[in-house]
Amino acid sequence: MELLRDFWGFLRYRKKYWLLPIILVLLLFGALIVLTSGSAVAPFIYTLF
Repeated sequence: MELLRDFWGFLRYRKKYWLLPIILVLLLFGALIVLTSGSAVAPFIYTLF
């Protein structure tokens, strides 16, 4: 949790709010790949990329 708090403090202090959507999209894509890597849906997910 401290990492998130530090990251939020960095965004607020440096006024880099545009980084937040980029980080969130990267995290969502990473979670999608990890969660579907062992399932039968994986070949269909990989065709999207």
